[in-house]
Amino acid sequence: MSKMFQFLKPYRLPVSVALFLMLVELFVELFHPLIMAKIIDEGILKEDLTVVIIWGSMMVIMSLLAFLSGITNSFFASHVSQSFGFDVREKLYEKIQSFSFANSNKFPTSSLITRMTNDVTQVQNTVFMSLRIMLRAPLLIIGGTIMAVVVNAKLALVLLIAVPLLLLFLVYVMNKGWSLFNAVQQKLDNVNGVMRENLGAIRLIKALLRAKHEVNRFTDANEQLKQKTVAALRLMEITMPILLLLMNVSILVILWFGSIGVENNQVKVGEVVAIINYSTRITAALSIFSFIVIAFSKAKASASRISEVLETEVDLVDTTEMNNSFQIKDGKIEFQKVSFTYPDTKTNILENLTFTVSPNQTIAILGSTGSGKTSLFQLIPRLYDVNEGTILIDQQDIRDIQLEKLRRNIGLVPQEAWLFTGTIRDNIAWGKEDATLEEVIKAAKDAQIHETIVQLPKQYETLIGQKGVNLSGGQKQRLSIARALVRKPKILLLDDSTSALDVNTEAKLLNALKEYTCTTLIITQKISTAIAADAIYLLDEGKIVEKGSHEELLSMSTLYQKIYESQYGKEKVNHA
Repeated sequence: MSKMFQFLKPYRLPVSVALFLMLVELFVELFHPLIMAKIIDEGILKEDLTVVIIWGSMMVIMSLLAFLSGITNSFFASHVSQSFGFDVREKLYEKIQSFSFANSNKFPTSSLITRMTNDVTQVQNTVFMSLRIMLRAPLLIIGGTIMAVVVNAKLALVLLIAVPLLLLFLVYVMNKGWSLFNAVQQKLDNVNGVMRENLGAIRLIKALLRAKHEVNRFTDANEQLKQKTVAALRLMEITMPILLLLMNVSILVILWFGSIGVENNQVKVGEVVAIINYSTRITAALSIFSFIVIAFSKAKASASRISEVLETEVDLVDTTEMNNSFQIKDGKIEFQKVSFTYPDTKTNILENLTFTVSPNQTIAILGSTGSGKTSLFQLIPRLYDVNEGTILIDQQDIRDIQLEKLRRNIGLVPQEAWLFTGTIRDNIAWGKEDATLEEVIKAAKDAQIHETIVQLPKQYETLIGQKGVNLSGGQKQRLSIARALVRKPKILLLDDSTSALDVNTEAKLLNALKEYTCTTLIITQKISTAIAADAIYLLDEGKIVEKGSHEELLSMSTLYQKIYESQYGKEKVNHA
């Protein structure tokens, strides 16, 4: 929770005003019973109407003051809590954006969504309650007990015994509730995870008739959430009856001894009424306290989950020693004895890779699934850091290049074509914020998607759904390629991003890429793509086992011959 208080520092003044107004309300509430006692003892019992009018008027004025203080307090409390929530969400989002791939792998997407929405809301609501009633309730309990002692110490002895016992009980419930509500939030993560997967793959679920199976998955996750929530709320709900039972017993004891004191002229009627009044107010505050305990337990669990994200150390950051003036000019890539292992694993994905790609050269990389092709691509823009060895671009270690300068000059088209809700123009220009319409059209033409776009009703202003749900696989791939081309990169990485294109379209695309003065690496499974490259690298189990031109590999590489045979037939291999 201490991490969360830092977000309240910019709002010290409104927080102070809200707390002051809350204390005004508290002051009025604590002094009302005293005034009431005075009205009874000196006004009603002595039949002095003047005393009743004077002190009654004072009560009305003080009540009006408390009313105005409460309204103004709510305004400031709302302002602080909403601003606090805005700042926390913004900081969380900035932190997540700074994550490396390794950091992102530690948190499921559904969990991050829950933390940025539900968890922040829990803490935000607790801030509001703290400034409105959360601090007022314990202060009223303590203040009411003290005032009762001031009125009559003997009668207040009952409260001095009961109140500390109840407070200890509430502390126990709050600590127990924190662990329970932490488990509830984790189960909520699971529910959101299942929902996210289902909504993202709804077409596949319908096509394969897996709706019943997915409903069962959701029901199971939902049932676990229900059980954890019931267990947490059951603990919280038993607090109210226990609080009311003990306080009502205390009030009966006070009335019993109070009546005896009045009969013996040892206690004034007004004193008994005042202490009973304090007791009922303490009872009401304790009742509120049970809700406060629930809110605070949830907030503590949520704050812990938020802090876990904020305190995560980002493993890929710029340092002051970096070469801030470096610019990629040629796009020469050198791997020097590079080995790579994913975090929290032990098996090398890439092992002792050494090769050089000359500027403006096109390299095709072939290999079986799991051979390390995509991992190799992720190392070049430094989405992960190498475990051993060095990667150089234009003879500069990429670990010494500012991340923004490095990645701004690299166009990466991943295996999965990710598009965003918006227009086609927006999606292409997403690769370059200040791209003009002419640049967007040029990139679309080179990516072989322009003719498709101009046939649409609104052309480049056509809206597409999230992830391009209203586009074919080939169209999404070509838009993703256009998005990379619009930034005119010095290094272009195509991760099997032409798999959905027909041979003719792919040939036109590869021919258009020759106009770009960039070094191009293409991961592919298609021999037709590899033939157009300057050189072909065969990757197997994280190692480059063969490299050369199409003709060279076809004549000397058994592995390449098998790949060629699988696509063109054995007769073609022999003929070649």
